[in-house]
Amino acid sequence: MDRMASFDLDGTLVGDAGNIYSRECRAALTKMVMRLFNLWQIPSTDQAALLNRSISSIRRYRSGGCISDGEEMFDRVATLLRIHKNLRILYPYNQDLVYSWVSYQNQALGGASPIEIMKEGLDGLKRVRGYLDYQLQC
Repeated sequence: MDRMASFDLDGTLVGDAGNIYSRECRAALTKMVMRLFNLWQIPSTDQAALLNRSISSIRRYRSGGCISDGEEMFDRVATLLRIHKNLRILYPYNQDLVYSWVSYQNQALGGASPIEIMKEGLDGLKRVRGYLDYQLQC
C-alpha cells in the first residue's frame, strides 16, 4: 500500500514515508508550497520567480504536477517553508501578519518587501530566511 509522504512545517520528511526524491514526497511538497502561495496571496508571476520556473509550470503544479527532484528546487521549497515556519513562531497570535508579512516593505531589508528580495533568487530567499532566523534569536 502506498503512503503519502508527510513533512513538518520546515519541509523535513517525517517518519519512514519514503525517499524525499520519490514522486509521493515531491507531490506532498508541491501541495504544501502551492498552499503557502495561496495563503500569501501572491500572483503566479511571483510564484514562478520564487521557484525559478515558468508560469506554465506553476499551472501544472496546481493541476497535480510535481516539482522536479533537483537539489535547487528542494532548497527553494525548504527555504520557503522555513520562512513560513519562522513567521508562525514570531507572530503566533497574528495570522493575518503571518500571511501578509512577505508583501510589506521592511526597513531592515533596505525598504524592500521580503517578496521582492526573495524573487532575486536562492540567495534572496536565504537572505529573508536568515533575517527571520536572526529575529528568532533576539
